[in-house]
Amino acid sequence: MLKTINLKEFSPTVDYALAVVEIEIERAKLEGVIALKVLHGYGSHGRGGAILSNLRRLLQAFKKAGKIKDFFGGDKWNSFDKDAMAVLLQDKTICGDEDLNRSNPGITIIII
Repeated sequence: MLKTINLKEFSPTVDYALAVVEIEIERAKLEGVIALKVLHGYGSHGRGGAILSNLRRLLQAFKKAGKIKDFFGGDKWNSFDKDAMAVLLQDKTICGDEDLNRSNPGITIIII
């Protein structure tokens, strides 16, 4: 299952956004979620850029600490990318995701 976290809908501060993502990662582990899709924007209309850069730093630390398996940007969220394919093969229903194959830099995929 792919779970979506829409940070854009409530325009959080960077710290609040990172806290939400951290909580959702833990919740996803308990729920058996395969991956999280974080909608954060990419900076063209507000805080998206700051959230994006800080989120990627946090996720790099989480990956190094073993809290997540991996993560990648929405530009790689397509059916031809090897990392995306690994997610899609685990749950074929994810193939219907509306952001798949759209090269959206305003999202990040987190592999739980």
